[in-house]
Amino acid sequence: MDVRSILSYLYWLFCQFELITCSYLMEPWEKLLFYSFNLAMLGLLLYTTYVCVAFHASSAFQLLCSCLGNPQQNALAVVK
Repeated sequence: MDVRSILSYLYWLFCQFELITCSYLMEPWEKLLFYSFNLAMLGLLLYTTYVCVAFHASSAFQLLCSCLGNPQQNALAVVK
């Protein structure tokens, strides 16, 4: 792909974003606040997703290892 076409496509996406959010009507300081808030929320969402997915994957891996580790002991633990 051509770099110029990629940049053109990204610019088109940004224009679509401005049209959808009506941020093209904002003053520059309002745009700065709006984009800063959106980037901060996106960062928090990505960080939270990373932490939760890592925690759940770790828990699932520990459960899988305990189930495959010693079947007789696991059966007794279920009965108790």
